[in-house]
Amino acid sequence: MKRQTAELGRIRTGYSRPNPKPDGRPIPVKSKTFVLSSHSREYVERAAALYGGDVEEWTPQNQKIAQYRVITTTTELRAVLPAGDPLSQAYELWSGGGCARRCDGETEQLTRQPCICLAKFGPDWHEQNEIKQGSVCKPTSRIGVFLPDLPDLGVWRLESKSHYAADVMAGGIDTVLQATGGKGLMPVRMWIEQRTAVRRGKTKNYPVVMLVPSLPTLRQALSGPLTTAAALDPSGVDRAAIEAARPDYVAEAQQCRTVEDARAVWHRANRAGHVDPKGTDELSLQLIRIAKDIEAGVDTTTGDLGDDQGDDELGPDDDGVYDVEVVDQDDEPPVDNPGDAWPEVAQPGGGGR
Repeated sequence: MKRQTAELGRIRTGYSRPNPKPDGRPIPVKSKTFVLSSHSREYVERAAALYGGDVEEWTPQNQKIAQYRVITTTTELRAVLPAGDPLSQAYELWSGGGCARRCDGETEQLTRQPCICLAKFGPDWHEQNEIKQGSVCKPTSRIGVFLPDLPDLGVWRLESKSHYAADVMAGGIDTVLQATGGKGLMPVRMWIEQRTAVRRGKTKNYPVVMLVPSLPTLRQALSGPLTTAAALDPSGVDRAAIEAARPDYVAEAQQCRTVEDARAVWHRANRAGHVDPKGTDELSLQLIRIAKDIEAGVDTTTGDLGDDQGDDELGPDDDGVYDVEVVDQDDEPPVDNPGDAWPEVAQPGGGGR
């Protein structure tokens, strides 16, 4: 059986209002703000305190069990995507008896028959809903997210039956999965964006839920899976976290025995985007300094000269005193100038990226 996280409530982009006609169906309303609903009054009350709006008892259409909902005053939610692929998409047709069809565009999953809508209406079958609602399946997208500032561990499900929203939502999820490989949590920002399209000479207004990784920089968003603490508090993801995630190029260079090997470490860091191609950043300067030490015969891990490098000159006299030359700092040569060590992007060969 498929393992699922408990569903605590729903995130909606619309609601219905009563029909003034005695026997009329409720009138659907596209909301400019998020609507949260749940069987738990406590969850909805906390959502109202956090996102604004008034708690009301509400019974979904074609159901008999009352729930609670709040039409919030916010157009943006901060959420966390769980690990794995949180997006489910299918073409579905619902009736009073439940889900009548669920299709992937080629095969109807309940009967295992070829796509019924395609066979009946051709490649543009999806346009039939604009002619007669309920005549063909609708693209249905579902995604579960954590709302970290609300109680308990579980997901809030966002569902959309918009043909336009399906592509946008899938694109946002693909970006997250590219960054994490589905192996970790990812903080995201969700907002309702109103869009317009012209179809068959008519202007159609529709809402789209945008979903993007919520981190200070794109580099951080695409750097790989985050820790749980970082996902819950993305403001704490700073440069130190990125530095910790990258290889220890300095330690690698210190293990090298030739200048060429140390230069190869710089090139790897350059290809990964961790150093400036001009060689003026701190990491480049460290790697260049290590290469100079290697060339001078200095042990890069201790800073000492090798066994055969001037032991007589540097050893103490009979009184234990070292004979050293005192040099003013202003007179020292500019050894950290990358141009003196590796001109033209870590020569020889140049190139960089």
